[in-house]
Amino acid sequence: MKGYIINLTLRGQARAKAGDGFLLCRENDLLLFPPGVPHHYGRDEHSEYWDHLWIYFIPRPYWIDWLKWDQTTHGIGKTTINDPDQLQQLRDLFYEVIRHHSASVPLSEALAMNALERLILRCFQQQPISNRHAHDPRINAICDYLNAHIAQEVKIETLAAMVFISPSRLAHLFKNELGQTVYAWRETQRINRARWLIQSTSLPLNKLLYRWATAIRSISPACFVNITASHRANIANAMRK
Repeated sequence: MKGYIINLTLRGQARAKAGDGFLLCRENDLLLFPPGVPHHYGRDEHSEYWDHLWIYFIPRPYWIDWLKWDQTTHGIGKTTINDPDQLQQLRDLFYEVIRHHSASVPLSEALAMNALERLILRCFQQQPISNRHAHDPRINAICDYLNAHIAQEVKIETLAAMVFISPSRLAHLFKNELGQTVYAWRETQRINRARWLIQSTSLPLNKLLYRWATAIRSISPACFVNITASHRANIANAMRK
């Protein structure tokens, strides 16, 4: 699986395969499964039921730091929410993501991603160690701008002027913070957008290409076809599990 799964237990108990053992998940526990970690989990045999909410998603590149949780077991993140108000906020965001993702109205995809980002941020607020190392706010501003203008060809000089630093300083800072150049990051973002569209629709490939033409105009049709085939295969495998 190339994406993440975030899971909130509402009632009952579950267990997830973690290395040679198991990780127990009880009411009000959040689990985060990153890519490359087996998604082997289910109701614990000693529990009568397991009610839970879950979301599979491909993160936007600038979310990656927010997906680093303090407590992990063999790569699986775990957080327990003890505050009732915070728990209700998280539940509401889960339901908001699911509601928008299931809708077929204009901007439903954007609304789902917006709610998902807020959910991820709320979870990251519960990580007191990890959230001390957030990105430079200037880099966050650049990422937000590029994400909002994903189909545009923006020069690095324009981006640097937005945050009042030189182009060379922006290039150096961006590479240090995110491990990619500005343009490589933008291309990764475009590909992730394409994957999200593939995940959220059953439209045939020719209609996907037409609908997404402006936002992925720098991605070759062959590349998009490969993304489509591999991603839909991953989703099918996950559903079988």
